[in-house]
Amino acid sequence: MINLHFFPSRRLAFYTVKLFLTRSIAVLIALVLILMTLDLLGESGKILAVPGNGDAELWRYVSLRIPLLISRFMPFSVLLGTLIAFTGLNQHSEVIAMKAAGMSAHQILAPLIVASIAIAAVAFAFNETVVVKSARAVNAWSDNDYRPIPEESGLLSNVWVLAGNDFVRARQVVGEGAALRASQVTIYDREGGALHRVIDAERAMPRGSAWALQGVRIYDSSRNLVERHSQIRALEGVEPQRFTLARVDPDLLDFFMLRQRIAQLEEAGRPTDEAKAGLWHKIASPLSTLLMPLLAAVAAFGLARSGKVLLRATLGMALGFAYFVADNFSLAMGNVGAYPPFLAAWAPFVLFFLIGETVLIRSEE
Repeated sequence: MINLHFFPSRRLAFYTVKLFLTRSIAVLIALVLILMTLDLLGESGKILAVPGNGDAELWRYVSLRIPLLISRFMPFSVLLGTLIAFTGLNQHSEVIAMKAAGMSAHQILAPLIVASIAIAAVAFAFNETVVVKSARAVNAWSDNDYRPIPEESGLLSNVWVLAGNDFVRARQVVGEGAALRASQVTIYDREGGALHRVIDAERAMPRGSAWALQGVRIYDSSRNLVERHSQIRALEGVEPQRFTLARVDPDLLDFFMLRQRIAQLEEAGRPTDEAKAGLWHKIASPLSTLLMPLLAAVAAFGLARSGKVLLRATLGMALGFAYFVADNFSLAMGNVGAYPPFLAAWAPFVLFFLIGETVLIRSEE
């Protein structure tokens, strides 16, 4: 007789969720430790090459990078943790016992799906409160060659702006409107398509319709000489918001700030496909943990003595990694405008949900 309750057994539900969570967390910790070690080996030389940097800066780098690694590899960890849990259940014939008790494949998966929704909610909150701040800080720090930078919120790094024929690069931008401050600014002054002057300034701030540049060094290519000034006026007609809108990176902004930036881009008549795709992906990416039990479920079912447990686990892993490949490809297509932003963010999720359901129903139900 088939049990029609959504959770036919509270004890079994807690048991499978416990296996699912412990394996996923263990895989996540192992992945983060390994990847953080490799990352630190590659960056420690650059960090320590800066005078004054030491062990404290290395630990600071670790503290900034770990949230990014957790966010990026949490879905991978859920996939691998689910495969490990399901493989163990299959090998010990526990899945057979559950099915003999009248439980369907969907009822066995139901507790894991609920746990995945909880993980997705935690991941979204973690991304919005911790990851975006860490991403801004570590990007600004690395763009500054790991030299000290001011600890301020809303910092953007490595911003490029086109002002007429001139290119303007600001390595750090903080604030908005009249309160905006840019540091380490370089202006490539071009005339007739050829580089005429290179203006380097330690700081830049808006003054009326132009900008006040401080700590200025000017190289004049036509005269082959260098001039230094304490302050000059430049960038006439360049509005402060052009620096904040020049680089709208969804990874560096939280959901609500990104939505505000999109409205500003639309008001300025700027393209918004990349930003909108990133906005929707902020929801779709955490929800990808919801797919992992469904895609990995193929490892749970089938007789262990058939000798195909490893093959089923490999198939589940292949489905999971195929989703990540499709998700990155779709997002890239959305960024260049080939796909509509909503479709770019959600199409892989819907497609692999249907694939997972199809495989599960045809093989087990």
